[in-house]
Amino acid sequence: MEKGENGLRVPQHIALILDGNGRWAKKRGLPRTAGHRQGCITVEKTVEDAARLGVRYLTVYGFSTENWKRSAEEVGALMQLFRYYMKRLLKVAKANNVRVKMIGDRTRFDKDIIEGIGRLESETAGNTGMTFVIAVNYGGRDEITRAVRRMMEAARAGTLSAEEVTEETVASYLDTAGIPDPDLLIRTSGELRLSNYLLWQLAYSEIYITDCLWPDFNREELIRAIRQYDQRDRRFGGADE
Repeated sequence: MEKGENGLRVPQHIALILDGNGRWAKKRGLPRTAGHRQGCITVEKTVEDAARLGVRYLTVYGFSTENWKRSAEEVGALMQLFRYYMKRLLKVAKANNVRVKMIGDRTRFDKDIIEGIGRLESETAGNTGMTFVIAVNYGGRDEITRAVRRMMEAARAGTLSAEEVTEETVASYLDTAGIPDPDLLIRTSGELRLSNYLLWQLAYSEIYITDCLWPDFNREELIRAIRQYDQRDRRFGGADE
């Protein structure tokens, strides 16, 4: 892998769990929605920073399948924020030659949001820089379940047999088909769990946990995570590797 800024070995693919928006707002006596708004600003900055550092793929956990369980007021506010943010993201993507892709089950969203997602993907499809992947209405177990359903449909249609199924076959039915697995997972706010995120894809990823709340995450925090990644001797199974 080529060395990037300051001689660091920059991961090809970084996955992010953006945790701590609510706590950031609570510490300041603000509503949770204020934390989500500031978190979106941080996402924009991180997209630009990652692209300039030479990261090829950046995947963020934007809205999980479990997030629907939050209060109707908070979910409604998040949907409005998502509508606004998609327009902002299109400008950021075009300015930084970034291609945008959404993973997850988008069918539950309102029609205008589904159309907005489609527009983001189509209008940035020709960009040749970093690929920015946003997981929306996404859950790792849900993704695998949907993949199994499609594989069973292919088996019923006679286009897939049990003997043909390999790890590569399964990966090709996931939302992330064609995208390399993350080299590094960064989770903010100090929590030590995967939260149903990229369960298949993170099998061999390095993990970096920071106590920094997501709205406070910045370029220095990103470089700190990459520096720790650079210092690790990556192993993919087997004591002698």
